[in-house]
Amino acid sequence: MLLSQRLKLVSRLQLAHRVQPVRRVFIPKPGSQEKRGLGIPTIHDRCVQTLVKLGLEPEWEAKFEPNSYGFRPGRSCHDAIEAIFSAIRQKPKFVLDADLEKCFDRIDQSALLAKLQTFPTLRRQVQAWLSAGVMERGALFPTEEGVPQGGCCSPLLANIALHGMEAVVSQVSKTARLICYCDDFVVLHEDITVVQACQHALQQCFSGMGLTLKPSKTHITHTLNPYEGRMGFDFLGMQIRQFHVGKYQCGKAGTRGKHPQSLGFKTLIKPSSAKLKQQSGALGCIIKAHRAAPQAALIRQLNPRIRGWANYYASVVSKACFEKLDHLIFQQLRAWARRRHPHKSRHWTIHRYWRTNSGEHWRFSATLNGQAIPLLKHRETPIVRHIKVQGTRSPYDGDWLYWSIRLGRHPEVPKRVATLLKHQNGQCRACGLFFKDGDRWELDHILARSQGGKDVYTNLQLLHRHCHVTKTGLERASAPS
Repeated sequence: MLLSQRLKLVSRLQLAHRVQPVRRVFIPKPGSQEKRGLGIPTIHDRCVQTLVKLGLEPEWEAKFEPNSYGFRPGRSCHDAIEAIFSAIRQKPKFVLDADLEKCFDRIDQSALLAKLQTFPTLRRQVQAWLSAGVMERGALFPTEEGVPQGGCCSPLLANIALHGMEAVVSQVSKTARLICYCDDFVVLHEDITVVQACQHALQQCFSGMGLTLKPSKTHITHTLNPYEGRMGFDFLGMQIRQFHVGKYQCGKAGTRGKHPQSLGFKTLIKPSSAKLKQQSGALGCIIKAHRAAPQAALIRQLNPRIRGWANYYASVVSKACFEKLDHLIFQQLRAWARRRHPHKSRHWTIHRYWRTNSGEHWRFSATLNGQAIPLLKHRETPIVRHIKVQGTRSPYDGDWLYWSIRLGRHPEVPKRVATLLKHQNGQCRACGLFFKDGDRWELDHILARSQGGKDVYTNLQLLHRHCHVTKTGLERASAPS
């Protein structure tokens, strides 16, 4: 659907429907005793908000700054972490680690609407959502400030309100780096005075939007040396810190045409101790809640939690943390098993719940309907370095080849082709060259269907057209007559 058609439909829906107040619900914040209030719009308003988001997002994706990663298509927390690593890998720096206090709840609505700069009909619609009020326990409360969390376009509106932070930092110093994930951000520079000046400039910038920095979560530290009792910092669940090491373990500074020089330190990014403790506690609560449940039910509750946590931290230095968590889980499960059979020996209990399979080590597993259900282990997740998104790239920039290789999907590319592009890392399986925009390629069956090959991904590959012709000719020439 074209942008003009989307906006016309928004206008029709706005004229035919009156915005309803959002319903407020409270959910606990991860790793905290506090609760976050979410404003849940009605079904109709959620549909219209999604349509508005589809209309506004391409325009603002072309304006957003390159080091903004929160709630944007094609970008993630791992891109922000890789941006920080690239900024400090060659030189230690001072860090302003900051967080905005109640960002969504305190955004100035008038300043946001002025910054939105859209046509009057859509402006009135967005203003109606912002000032619709909140229903809580049957009472209506007005919303004179803030953006209700829980709406489909609320993250986009928050990013619009915070747009311009990188420009403010660049006015203070061209060499200062700002990496932002919505209301969490860091400023990096080797000079402490520049970092302090950036903090002051950002405070003035935020005051125009009705926002302030949260004192308890805003501090200045250093990545390598102690500063005010701190070394390193936590960001998006990661502990980012540099360590003094010997010449055989430190990082190298590569210079063009010269021999790499030793830096004297090494940059390590690991899961933060708070997140490690939170994961261990969450797994312990699941085990405790399933003290009387069957073993298969316990494993089915643990596996998604283990898989999700390990996948999130699989791009940083997490091997030691994974092994530590697996050891803690083993101790908790051993206590779980002994509690169920207090009069049995340890040897009997171990053989009852832990089994070996095809020569593997002992694994906590159950059998259901003749099928083994093993417990996943953190350390079995491979550590793979995340590749940061390039510069200001966006899924709306028209470079479907780049996004198909990166994400394995794109609205302008068939699903099968995009999946194979990602699986092959954008390379032709025959010649090894990278595909480029304008190249002609074809799907090829590794084992021809005439010879019994199946039409599945494991038997498919993407080749240049001339490579495909060459491969087919060789197969026909070698085929028995």
